Amino acid sequence: MFNRHLSRLTLTAALLAALISMTFVSENDSVGASQSNARAPGRPRAREAGVIVGVLTPGPLNAITDVAGVTVGHTTLIKGDNVRTGVTAILPHGGNLFREKVPAAVFIGNAFGKLAGSTQVNELGEIETPVMLTSTLNVPRVADATIDYMLALPGNEDVQSINSVVGETNDGYLNDIRGRYVGREEVFSAIKNSHGGPVEEGCVGAGTGTVAFGFKGGIGTSSRKLPAALGGYTVGVLVQSNFGGILAINGAPVGRELGRYYLKEELGPTNLSWSHAADGSIMIVIATDAPIDHRNLQRLAARSMMGLARTGAAGSNGSGDYAIAFSTAPELRIRNVPNGRNQTANVKLLSNEAMSPLFLAVIEATEEAIYNSLFRATTTTGRGHTVDALPIDRTLEILRRHGALLQDRER
Repeated sequence: MFNRHLSRLTLTAALLAALISMTFVSENDSVGASQSNARAPGRPRAREAGVIVGVLTPGPLNAITDVAGVTVGHTTLIKGDNVRTGVTAILPHGGNLFREKVPAAVFIGNAFGKLAGSTQVNELGEIETPVMLTSTLNVPRVADATIDYMLALPGNEDVQSINSVVGETNDGYLNDIRGRYVGREEVFSAIKNSHGGPVEEGCVGAGTGTVAFGFKGGIGTSSRKLPAALGGYTVGVLVQSNFGGILAINGAPVGRELGRYYLKEELGPTNLSWSHAADGSIMIVIATDAPIDHRNLQRLAARSMMGLARTGAAGSNGSGDYAIAFSTAPELRIRNVPNGRNQTANVKLLSNEAMSPLFLAVIEATEEAIYNSLFRATTTTGRGHTVDALPIDRTLEILRRHGALLQDRER
């Protein structure tokens, strides 16, 4: 059984960190008011509820920020009855990313999406800006604002090309997506307010208006730390969930037993209010401190799709399924010196054989991050539609019946 005292301490620490970190914009507010739903009452993370995914141990925070140096920031936009959107920033390190690029790769599961900057990432094998997530029609605005942010950094006065990396999912069911409300102020705020420590999850930032498996989706994160005998490396994952299928949690048929799943309409009578529940997208951002280059980062990113599949994703025609992976290993940074060539060092990379534990780590962390995006999200109404949060009590009852909770596994 879990250590309930430790869980309470972890919950308290996470709440204190979250209260000083998230940017929230309401109908009458400007950017800068600080609120958070990082630990909303009654909405535990999956692991706190007893859903233990896989065999590897999470990092201390079970978040992408367990990878040293990685920070995450959100700007959440909730205005009136129709605006439910935002932007999320993931920074590989706290320095000037253009002058100290990180090795990176993109893997595409299905390319029905708008991942700005992806071709250069795969051509050169590096990322030079924060990774930004937002809503579909805001991609050009977020890319433009990210360029403004990077050009203004000290040391970038002579820069004439910036490859901003911006991913998206479509939040148009709950959000007035055509309004394109995310702009320069929101982007700057998300980047400047990014932080380490606990990560806000659920209906925040780029996950404010998303839907997953017919329930409220959002931002979720998880991590895995390899034992010292395997290098002690950490893999962290953050997702923006907005896709469909037949939800499975630890193999239990949760979506089917809750009566909300892809093709239910075609298979029998239903009251489901939308007819393309499998369409949508997911953005998967992967960080690791392991010394691996573009080629093995792409292999790592590809394995995240296995974690996505474990959750019951349908991989529909209308789903854009993207993974972005980067390494924070300081010795691998690509240093761009003004008026000089890129500076690289001779470093020892992990062998192909050493990648296998990292593959398992990213599979498990992706799966759990998706569950966290559902567990932490809250029921949301926008544009005349209401999307229910995943019902925790009923879900746990299903998981108990199928032996999919921690206490069941320990018997």
